[in-house]
Amino acid sequence: MSIPAALFIIILGFVTATLSGVFGMAGGLVLMGGLALVLPVSAAFVTHGILQLVVNGWRAILHAKHVRWDIVGWYALASALAGVAVALISLVPSKPVLYLLMGLVPGLLWLPQRMINLDAAHPPQAFVSGLLVTGLNLTAGVAGPLLDLFFVRTSLTRHAIVATKAATQVFAHLAKILVYGAPLLTSSSHDMPPWWMFALAVPLSMAGTVVGGRILDRMNDVDFKKWTKWIVTAIGLLYLLQAAQLFARGVG
Repeated sequence: MSIPAALFIIILGFVTATLSGVFGMAGGLVLMGGLALVLPVSAAFVTHGILQLVVNGWRAILHAKHVRWDIVGWYALASALAGVAVALISLVPSKPVLYLLMGLVPGLLWLPQRMINLDAAHPPQAFVSGLLVTGLNLTAGVAGPLLDLFFVRTSLTRHAIVATKAATQVFAHLAKILVYGAPLLTSSSHDMPPWWMFALAVPLSMAGTVVGGRILDRMNDVDFKKWTKWIVTAIGLLYLLQAAQLFARGVG
């Protein structure tokens, strides 16, 4: 990997960690798209998993008093099952398909809320969210909008939503690292970024999480949900354009 590409990932890690610290999911979507520009798909999945594991884990620690651990427990159990299932399938999407899936995922935010009766506060639905969100995370690279559907009808505050979602995503990204990282470790491929890049990106991502948390404190619950929807939608549209360009060029 070239030094400019590594520096790009380091800066991207900080910026997207800040976004995630504010909105809970926009950062991961931007990070995955940026990584796919400079890395093969499998390496992008693992790198995304490592950085987002740190970001979400640190955010969960910073807001630990707001985490609903009962939701996290059911989610973690289902996440493990989903990880095993995807590992057995051994499916790695091409870059055009990856961008297409990432572009379509934000559309979930526009489903009429009156049609959505999901609530992660109920144990069965917390379990289902773990299966579906982790499964989508392992195929599309991101699944924030799907996870959000399980929180739009909860009575949780913005802090509880961000904190609980962060804790659940620790398990989703851990599954991503294990499923896609194991084959890379057992091959002679040098697709992964160098260790020094992670040594710089990880603390900067943690710093971005702190910055995002301070911005979150200044928002109200209404603005939080409104801005999340529009920002993630704009990112999705850009990914659909990227997918169309890649398909038109015949990129596999």
